Amino acid sequence: MYPPRAEVEIDLSAISHNVTVLADAASRSGAATMAVVKADGYGHGAVPVARAAVRGGATWLGVCSVEEALELRESGISTPVLSWLNSMDADFAGALRAGVDLSVSSAAELGRIVEAAARTGIRARVHLKCDTGLCRNGCPEAEWPALVKAAAATREVEVVAVWSHFACADEPGHPSIDAQEARFDAAYRHVRRAGLAPSRHLANSAATLTRPASHFDLVRPGIAIYGLNPVPTGDDLRPAMTFRSHVVLVKRLAAGESVSYGHTWTAPRDTTVALVPAGYGDGVPRSLSGRMSVWLDGARRPVVGRVCMDQIVVECGEWEPSLGAEVVLFGQGDAGEPTAREWADRLGTIDYEIVTGMFRPRVRRRYVGTEGL
Repeated sequence: MYPPRAEVEIDLSAISHNVTVLADAASRSGAATMAVVKADGYGHGAVPVARAAVRGGATWLGVCSVEEALELRESGISTPVLSWLNSMDADFAGALRAGVDLSVSSAAELGRIVEAAARTGIRARVHLKCDTGLCRNGCPEAEWPALVKAAAATREVEVVAVWSHFACADEPGHPSIDAQEARFDAAYRHVRRAGLAPSRHLANSAATLTRPASHFDLVRPGIAIYGLNPVPTGDDLRPAMTFRSHVVLVKRLAAGESVSYGHTWTAPRDTTVALVPAGYGDGVPRSLSGRMSVWLDGARRPVVGRVCMDQIVVECGEWEPSLGAEVVLFGQGDAGEPTAREWADRLGTIDYEIVTGMFRPRVRRRYVGTEGL
């Protein structure tokens, strides 16, 4: 009968819709779509997001670790899955038994996968990753010929794809984009000369939306499937996450009274304040103190004083909210409420960090748009 202290609502129909938009863009280039559900579906819940993404047209799923891939398999999801960044103790044998594709960026990693394949008797499906200029994971150009030769000569693995990742695709026109595509093409041509004919994938969310030439055989949108657009396009993407709480206390303050730790805000006039039981322990960044507002009873209202571990204080002026009134901390923005992008802009970060950080013990998840899942 009572609302939770803090809740994220995930609209799975929005995720299905977003994947359909992205898959339609990819299909015009003849490419399939991999929905990236790593980091627990960017904080939205990997398993329900994966199901919604497949409903929307994704034919692949992408994760970081083998553990994430096995979670999908254990939930009954049989869609092809790629795991692309693993630690030294990764359960490659378990991945092979579960039919999970594995990324390879080095001879040492290839060796660990070969050992797992020999031990299980299951041939590994591998995606060779080349570093085209992001300089994180991926095989350096100087080591690429040796890696390709070793993979081509190893019966325990089947090279099914070559891939890489853009550094600046969210900045259309950045010179690195052309440079990375050229290096990717050179790496792929080397693979073909070695007698292999794998598929190719390079495009992330931004490139899926703005760079059709980079779609190749498969695109890998991540943040865009959650409705957060990394590029200023007019595509119809719908944010899937809404973060809300409610009013638990209302009180009048006299002019001159100060609020919260440090007394950083003092009431300039008699006013009403509402207490909301969500703070930095629930995902509200303390660094937004004095710089945020919430949506309460149809209007933006400022949060005053410092954000605390368990609570924030909202100034309401002469208006007095009712106990239990819904407070939207961020949402889709259609009604005027704050958005995850707004939080990110004020913090000097990206909305990826905001939504991914919402997986917290005290924050309840609630799913809507679940029809057909």
